[in-house]
Amino acid sequence: MKRLAILGAGGHGKVVADIAELSGYNEVVFFDDNFPDINTIGVWPVLGDTNALISRVSEFDGCIVAIGNNSIRLNKAYDLMGNGAKLVNLIHPSSVISSYSTLGVGSVVMANAVINPFVSFGIACIVNTSATIDHDCVIGDGVHISPGVNLAGAVTIGDQSCIGIGVCIKPCITIGSGSCIGAGASVISN
Repeated sequence: MKRLAILGAGGHGKVVADIAELSGYNEVVFFDDNFPDINTIGVWPVLGDTNALISRVSEFDGCIVAIGNNSIRLNKAYDLMGNGAKLVNLIHPSSVISSYSTLGVGSVVMANAVINPFVSFGIACIVNTSATIDHDCVIGDGVHISPGVNLAGAVTIGDQSCIGIGVCIKPCITIGSGSCIGAGASVISN
């Protein structure tokens, strides 16, 4: 039996759990800091908080943080790794990722996303539904690429940035760390 622990029992966690099951995990359980107020999410049980997960990391074949807030997600990922958790990547079967690209540990790629050659991601990133990332992009740690985003070639995105739903970024643009690009924006300058 292949077991996965997900930290973060919210809406994003539901999508991550579904991808986990599609990726061959037989048992998916959650941990959330609102436990015991939250003890289930959809069909999945919530077994405890972050400290409970840390005390049980050896019981799981993998762990992932499913929290939308970039800063919290990245800090929780570092905390889990520092306590011996095996962070895994989850990749929806309908996504396409070039074998020449690298995905940092603890990242998730949602349905119909496309990542072209020579793209590099940091840890704990989210590439959401139907996002496209073209060649030679560099994506920092804890970045969220929202649904329907289109990054042209050679775009650089700094750590903990959020690229809003439907954003288009032209080639060779640099987005600084901690940036938030609003929904539907067209980014034409650094």
